[in-house]
Amino acid sequence: MKTYQLDQRRSLLFPGNADQTLAYATSHWVKTAQDAIEDHNFFAVALSGGSTPKKIFQNLAQQHAQSLDWSKVWLFWSDERSVSPDHPDSNFHMAMVDAGLNRLPFASTHIHRMVAEQDLAANSLAYESLIKKTLQGRPFDLIMLGMGDDGHTASLFPHTEGVHAHGRLVIANYIPQKQTWRMSFTFECINQASSICIYVIGANKAPVVQKVLFSTHDPDTYPSQNLGNVAHPATWILDDAASTQILQSIQR
Repeated sequence: MKTYQLDQRRSLLFPGNADQTLAYATSHWVKTAQDAIEDHNFFAVALSGGSTPKKIFQNLAQQHAQSLDWSKVWLFWSDERSVSPDHPDSNFHMAMVDAGLNRLPFASTHIHRMVAEQDLAANSLAYESLIKKTLQGRPFDLIMLGMGDDGHTASLFPHTEGVHAHGRLVIANYIPQKQTWRMSFTFECINQASSICIYVIGANKAPVVQKVLFSTHDPDTYPSQNLGNVAHPATWILDDAASTQILQSIQR
């Protein structure tokens, strides 16, 4: 597998084609969970929406029922749409029902969905309090993220107030582009995690990921540029199709 250290806060992994990248991402998820449980007896992970995380969840449900003590896995979400949990657009519904994570033996008290269908301002504060109470000062062991065609991550979209949120872990963020509110982790929350993974698959992502990683720092335009810091670097996991323009930049 090819790797590249972009800078002190971002590393790039190139496992191969889409199937190889999904296989790597799934095995990395399981190994991260195993290591966390061995170290401190639980694994706290924040799940993401999107087609690539969905395939990772399907792999976990179908192939790894015996790989972990699932009762020691604590599920959170990095963002959520303002819909009910049974709505087809819900990130919670996608992970638990569509992708089949509900078939794994989680403790029901360890599944912490974002309540984003109503009163997002109050419920984002409640979710932040839940994180602090549950983790007791520990960072998330893994935060899963994707990147949109516009360079957004979680629900931190270009030119929205959430990109610059300070002093908060979770916010209600208005997305003018979509004329809707969403609940989202902040960069302050994300960049405290022990492992920050951004999964990018597909040729349609190649142009924007090249801009995010190699253009002048402008997180208002490309929020994903804010992922990772020196203490907690971000790992970008990219398939061959998504990385074509990146590899050209690296090889110059």
